[in-house]
Amino acid sequence: MTSWTVHVKDGAPVQLVPERFSLGALLLGPVWLLFGGAWIPAILLACAWVAAVLLVADAMLPPVAIGLAWFTGLCGRHLRRWSRARRGWRAPHVVVARSEEEALERLLRFHPSLGVGDLKRSAA
Repeated sequence: MTSWTVHVKDGAPVQLVPERFSLGALLLGPVWLLFGGAWIPAILLACAWVAAVLLVADAMLPPVAIGLAWFTGLCGRHLRRWSRARRGWRAPHVVVARSEEEALERLLRFHPSLGVGDLKRSAA
């Protein structure tokens, strides 16, 4: 089962975002964050990569790189959610479901005022 946060902003379609590990964030790091609109975390992560390359001894660079990548995979969606909150999005609901379709169904069952036309698939 996956937890899905429901993101709401006046005048914008509702977005469902899965709260789970992100393989895209693990592999692409700052680029994945940039395309998700998380500019500040992307810049900070890029700075961390540059600092690691410049300051960490060659023998320790692979474990540090793996750690940074793993951190991004684990926390990438949280960083995107934080960035959305800074832009005025609210996350008033959490839905637990096996799939996005099931999450939409549960959301509409308990909050029919959102309406089907107001829903937008996540860019996960």
